[in-house]
Amino acid sequence: QLQLVESGGGLVQPGGSLRLSCAASGLTLDDFGIGFYRQAPGKEREGVSCISNSADSTYYADPVKGRFTISRDKTTVYLQMNRLKPEDTAVYYCAATNFRVSVQAMCVVPAGMDWWGKGTLVTVSS
Repeated sequence: QLQLVESGGGLVQPGGSLRLSCAASGLTLDDFGIGFYRQAPGKEREGVSCISNSADSTYYADPVKGRFTISRDKTTVYLQMNRLKPEDTAVYYCAATNFRVSVQAMCVVPAGMDWWGKGTLVTVSS
């Protein structure tokens, strides 16, 4: 059973930065494609950014392109979030799959991911 843990959320002012981390308890993540997703109050969960197991492919949703960067090492996947906006406020989740699907599919179809973390809250407010 893969257990994912997100960290790094918090309160930040508009224009600020946060870095989210996603790690697995007791396991490395190098066999898994990983995605970050978010869910704002009253909205559906949406894919934010996804990365392949080998890190050779990445995907970004249009609202975050040019502001967010996803990266990974053997044990952790990171989401660097810069120039944050109030509309980025949401609970952010990471999820994993060991099926070899495109990073776009991972992000566009969150239901296809196999394991989920419990989320970390990001609040962008002055």
